[in-house]
Amino acid sequence: MTSASPLADRLDGVLFFPVTPYAPDGTVDLDAYRAHVRRGVDAGAGAVFACCGTGEFHALTPEEFAACVGVAVEETAGRVPVVAGAGYGTALAAHFARLAHERGADGLLAMPPYLVHAGQQGLLRHYRALAAATELPVVVYQRDNAVFTPETVVALARTPGVIGLKDGLGDLDLLQRIISAVRTEAPGADFLYFNGLPTAELTGPAYLGLGVRLYSSAVFAFAPEIALAFHRALTTGDRATVDRLTDGFYRPLVDLRNQGHGYAVSLIKAGVRLRGLDAGEVRPPLAPPDPRHVEELRALLDHGLTLLPGGSDGANGAADGARA
Repeated sequence: MTSASPLADRLDGVLFFPVTPYAPDGTVDLDAYRAHVRRGVDAGAGAVFACCGTGEFHALTPEEFAACVGVAVEETAGRVPVVAGAGYGTALAAHFARLAHERGADGLLAMPPYLVHAGQQGLLRHYRALAAATELPVVVYQRDNAVFTPETVVALARTPGVIGLKDGLGDLDLLQRIISAVRTEAPGADFLYFNGLPTAELTGPAYLGLGVRLYSSAVFAFAPEIALAFHRALTTGDRATVDRLTDGFYRPLVDLRNQGHGYAVSLIKAGVRLRGLDAGEVRPPLAPPDPRHVEELRALLDHGLTLLPGGSDGANGAADGARA
């Protein structure tokens, strides 16, 4: 069977995961969110994944979630698809799915269930129930307490409404076995795979070797020039640019990200602020990054922009414009 999903045909390019801005009083700043999404789409995002991990799905009320998804849909205006997060237990995940559908989203990224470590049959029941509860196509996110055997992914690929797997685990042996199993045991399934590691560009060449070309880019949220240049180099076989950006920007960024808990979100949000958009801080239980690490990020960002094709003059101009 095939997914027969228009979303599957539209997902391409750099996948943008916007942060969720907060005002000084702690409420969601929808004006800042609107500007953030608009900048990303104008910069060349291939899709907008609203209220997912980088967007602090875990910290949003259903009402805030619905408002943000609605703003993302309005700002994209059909230019690129909008995929919304959905998670927690089955009933709440279905509720978020309904809210996303009502606000015009094109699909869902199904987060791992809350807290529990379920067996394969329980996970399969959960995602099948979510897919049955919504008209939106579902991408299942593998990470943490939602890790699948190849047999389970074959069953997911045969499930109406489930169109893909986002891998945030990083076990390439397992992923190769999953891809092979789906290819041989569900040969008619038009199933998508995504690299969903926190800084996916660092493992982009390895995933591409497995045939996985789609990936989430947290860097795009604050440095779209760098993210787009890397994506272009990776997809065209420009190994020199891939290596230059990996060695000079992405590897140091991962080293910096690993200096603090929650930096996969809070450090990205700091990067958005460095580029001139006041996105506020993260909500508890996450905490802001150490100010010293923010300064290291500033220096790394400035250096990364000088590594772009065309040299430092064009990069500095882009940086000045982004900070204005």
